[in-house]
Amino acid sequence: MKSNTCFQDFLKYASLNVAGMLGLSCYILADTFFVSKALGANGLTALNLAIPVYSFINGSGLMIGMGGATKFSIARGQGKDQRVNQIFSTAVFLTAVLAGIFFLIGIFAAGPLIRLLGADDTIYGMGKTYLQVLLLFAPLFMTNNLLLCFIRNDKAPQLAMAAMITGSLSNVVLDYLFMFPLGMGIFGAAFATGLAPVISISILSPFLLKKRNHFHLQKCRIVLQEIWGILSCGIPSLITEVSSGIVIIIFNILILGLAGNIGVAAYGVVANISLVVIAVYTGIAQGIQPILSSNYGAGKKQNLHAIFCYAAGAVLLLSAGIYLCIFFGADPITAVFNSEHSAALQSIAAQGLKIYFTGCVFAGMNIVLSVYFTSTDHPKPAHLISILRGFAVMIPMAFLLSAIGGIIGVWAAFPAAEALVCCISMALFLKSRSSI
Repeated sequence: MKSNTCFQDFLKYASLNVAGMLGLSCYILADTFFVSKALGANGLTALNLAIPVYSFINGSGLMIGMGGATKFSIARGQGKDQRVNQIFSTAVFLTAVLAGIFFLIGIFAAGPLIRLLGADDTIYGMGKTYLQVLLLFAPLFMTNNLLLCFIRNDKAPQLAMAAMITGSLSNVVLDYLFMFPLGMGIFGAAFATGLAPVISISILSPFLLKKRNHFHLQKCRIVLQEIWGILSCGIPSLITEVSSGIVIIIFNILILGLAGNIGVAAYGVVANISLVVIAVYTGIAQGIQPILSSNYGAGKKQNLHAIFCYAAGAVLLLSAGIYLCIFFGADPITAVFNSEHSAALQSIAAQGLKIYFTGCVFAGMNIVLSVYFTSTDHPKPAHLISILRGFAVMIPMAFLLSAIGGIIGVWAAFPAAEALVCCISMALFLKSRSSI
């Protein structure tokens, strides 16, 4: 594969996947907008307390989907077609097990869980309703992620993008329909979000029914080694998603103590814009995964660093544009979600946007580097990067800087942690160049 072909493949896969991920991020952003208009600050707070669980569900689906699809691409690149069906069948088994656990939590433990996440009596009812619906739709969210990853790696990125965007746009339309003309409240927002993967799966289904796919379910023995291979490659994707949820939980707790429910509502604006921004970087990372894995499996290692350079350049350019938009648009962005025209919410959120998103370029590089290592069958550095940015650095940084600087310290924790992890990530990348 020549370098110009690498660049063309990068543009094709990355652009399609970024577009799809941006559409996918509208799941929660549309809920945030319509909930803020219909239910005000209390609805926004309830939604923000439930979002981390969505991150866990989505992350679990991506863990299995990205892990399985990476193994699928490497196996095809190596010409090991017999392994492909076993990899897919094992991934389906894992999806069923984890989705079943989420479903049972939705039936029996949604109330205690929303309490654990910080809901008081004012927002308990709304929070429980939203959370329970998300958990009951977990099997569909996870199945959708699994199919999107495998179909994208099966040389159909256009179809994956179309499914993601169609599902997401349907969520926006249904959000409005359920919450305003039909007056279904917070349940309507959650139900619209739950229906989005159903619509996405319906777009993907003809690809499977017409047997265009190169992966199929087959009766096979579930092998522990295959399970571990999928999970090992997919865990960084899980941690990347889950870390967003964990950061939201920690920040919610800290901000509740510093600024109360209005502070959490303000953070809801920052967190939901963050989901969209992170979706851009995740789109680039997931976009390069199929071409990295296929080149690695085929032994064309000379193309790997070129593909990474294209991705790093895209992260730098997009980060500059994103931060300029957020810096100069912080007040109007906040105003969109501030339906009650709260001066406190406006001030806290606008300040938070300007500080928090100084870290977006570092987050983008960390996400791309993590997927780079996973895609080339080197999961250990990817695990380290994901754990550092999700737990080991981010959480201590949040507590330390909030103790020093109050709510400004909370906003500064994200860029400080991502910058530190980015230095470590680049050191790992430079060290690995001789072995990959």
